[in-house]
Amino acid sequence: MAEAWGGPLERIDEFRWRIPSGYKPEMRTDGIIFATDEMIRQIRADQAPEQVANVACLPGLVGPSLAMPDIHWGYGFPIGGVAAMDAETGVVSPGGVGYDINCGVRLLRTDLTIDDVRPRIAELVNQLFRDVPSGVGSEGRIRISEAELAQVAKRGAEWAVSNGYGLPEDLEATEQGGVMPGADPAAVSEKAVKRGRPQLGTLGAGNHFLEIQVVDEVFDWDVAKVLGIEQEGQITVMIHTGSRGFGYQVCDDFLVTMQTAVAKYGIQLPDKQLACAPINSPEGRQYLAAMACAANYAWANRQAIAHWTREAFERVLGRKAGDLGVRQVYDVAHNIAKMEEHEVNGRRKLVCVHRKGATRAFPPGHEAVPKRYRSVGQPVLVPGDMGRCSYLLVGTQSAMSETFGSTCHGAGRMLSRHQALKVSQGHNLTKELADQGITVRAASKGTLAEEAPVAYKDVEDVVAAVSGAGISKKVARMRPIGVVKG
Repeated sequence: MAEAWGGPLERIDEFRWRIPSGYKPEMRTDGIIFATDEMIRQIRADQAPEQVANVACLPGLVGPSLAMPDIHWGYGFPIGGVAAMDAETGVVSPGGVGYDINCGVRLLRTDLTIDDVRPRIAELVNQLFRDVPSGVGSEGRIRISEAELAQVAKRGAEWAVSNGYGLPEDLEATEQGGVMPGADPAAVSEKAVKRGRPQLGTLGAGNHFLEIQVVDEVFDWDVAKVLGIEQEGQITVMIHTGSRGFGYQVCDDFLVTMQTAVAKYGIQLPDKQLACAPINSPEGRQYLAAMACAANYAWANRQAIAHWTREAFERVLGRKAGDLGVRQVYDVAHNIAKMEEHEVNGRRKLVCVHRKGATRAFPPGHEAVPKRYRSVGQPVLVPGDMGRCSYLLVGTQSAMSETFGSTCHGAGRMLSRHQALKVSQGHNLTKELADQGITVRAASKGTLAEEAPVAYKDVEDVVAAVSGAGISKKVARMRPIGVVKG
């Protein structure tokens, strides 16, 4: 078991807790954790709060080191961590983005109801399992050359659409239009290219999934209807995956580069896993250019999977996806570093916002929110575990002023994969989930056990904390009825 954290934690209010900057002499600012009373006990169970304090020691940090209620131990930064760095004086850290660059979530809505889908759910799950390659080291249906991979890295989801995977309207309903500027394939290693080429259009393993869901509660009908959620009992589909081995290798490569940069620029760190470089240094610029390539790869990856999801529904139900009302609600990244303008001490400032296991949550009226959603705010997609539920939220002005427009990204792990395997011994998870009305197909029994619902915090608690704090607003809750796991 991980050692419990014993550092100071001051209660600010019902949903906010402070690690004071006096806790460590190197801290430049406070750490702020968003959580309920009950959750804070779980959060103290490992050293993730220490990582929040460590991030507060980084040069050029603007505002507090932030952590969402789904916080847990990660590499350098905690998963669930948010930190904004001054564009001129700050640093960029691969540990602040994570290994799965632009791991993210896409939500599709349909005109179908549970009555339409329930009799065909096993067929749908099996078709999706056949059509979308999944599992450790899985290879995709898309065969591309190195030159074409460079185009994917530069153009992102638009490359996929232009090659017949999905619709132009999907791009408008994707964060950043599905393409991050500044991508330079020359910044990516040959090893990353070799890993990435065969994996485009794959779900992968671990916590990645493709899920058929039913809307079981709507909290704000006015907002829900703008987002395409029109009734309880409506069928949605959620896709959760990232940049596969391509993004993993980009992170791995630059952690080595950054260790050298730390010594070169005389950066003092409380933890070597926070290895970083000044944003404006050659190393910093090169990492951001390679990270953008991986982010674009991930958007193209989810775009292709969304296209095959539509095709699977067409095959099983015998009607065109357009006739079934299969449309994209939104796609969000939750492992990324982005240059954004935010108000800091009453002045507009360009900052590099690291979101690692955190979702952008921009408010109504923000120019980065698609026009069709601008009146209600940016959609936020929060997956839970395969036995409970997921949420659709929207961003708020409070998030903009308090968290650099950020909120939670999911349920957050409570047990390591090893612990989950141990706890799941003797359980037939497929049968247990079937008894709950959830049909599951997984590439391996081991992955299924590692991802057992017991391994995760309850997403209800996570969402209660972020909505209670006002950094996002509840719109609808969806529960799973069909799950494909890697």
